[in-house]
Amino acid sequence: MKKGKIGVQMMMLKGKVEEIGVYETMKTIHELGYHAVEVSQIPMTAENVAELKRASIDFNIKIAALSAGLEPMLPGAPGETLTDDFEKIVNDCEILDCNFLRIGMMPLNVMGDKDRIMDFIGKCEVMAERLAEHGIELYYHTHHLEFQKYDGEYLLDMIKNNTSKLGFELDVHWIQRAGENPVEFVKKYKGRISLLHLKDYRIGQMDLSEVDFKDMAKFMSIFTNTIEFAEVGEGNLDMPAIIEAGLESGAQYFLVEQDDVYGRDPFDCLSTSADNLRKMGYADWF
Repeated sequence: MKKGKIGVQMMMLKGKVEEIGVYETMKTIHELGYHAVEVSQIPMTAENVAELKRASIDFNIKIAALSAGLEPMLPGAPGETLTDDFEKIVNDCEILDCNFLRIGMMPLNVMGDKDRIMDFIGKCEVMAERLAEHGIELYYHTHHLEFQKYDGEYLLDMIKNNTSKLGFELDVHWIQRAGENPVEFVKKYKGRISLLHLKDYRIGQMDLSEVDFKDMAKFMSIFTNTIEFAEVGEGNLDMPAIIEAGLESGAQYFLVEQDDVYGRDPFDCLSTSADNLRKMGYADWF
């Protein structure tokens, strides 16, 4: 029977990397039973790349994907980009035996401007063709912004219809937040996805202890911002149906992610997600 590989999106462990280093972080990922990672928001210094390599061998962890911006998040912002550091990023992929590269977000200064966004996407498509010559596939990670409509069409569909090499890393929490059914939406992107973010969606508890009801604006702010990122299986999404749709649509890696852990230790959150996924019948996907 066909199956995928469950892994960890390391963005949620950047604090752990700062605290205990790449190698020890990877060791704990292994102890939690995960054997694939997507590296994000971790500085790709020579030392960190070497430690990722050593840990991947020692703990049998596949480096499923690396992250890179096409250009800076804001003009002049620090960090490696495919535009300026192409050879270095390709070299990192080769060292880590990784053939998936993903862009985590569009630059902040193009958001909300359709023409600038489509210009950016055009450059992504050219870069995807360039990377393909090195055996690397380029993916674009989606949020909710890509579900803005222009003349009745989702921006995300416009991006898909204007590209062929660029792939998509769909994030099921953000699809839900955008008002679409993640199960059905993932199916529409069949053949364009290899990486799927498993992130649950829950309505959190309202804390009204500090609210003076004379200040209705503060109450309304709390009332309208109760949506939370949840551990897989702790929220409202039909995760087994999402996972099956992902598998059917070509996803190879199913990466657990949680943008905010609300004071919990991220390793504990990853442990909860792993336990729940095993209970759902995906123990052999680890």
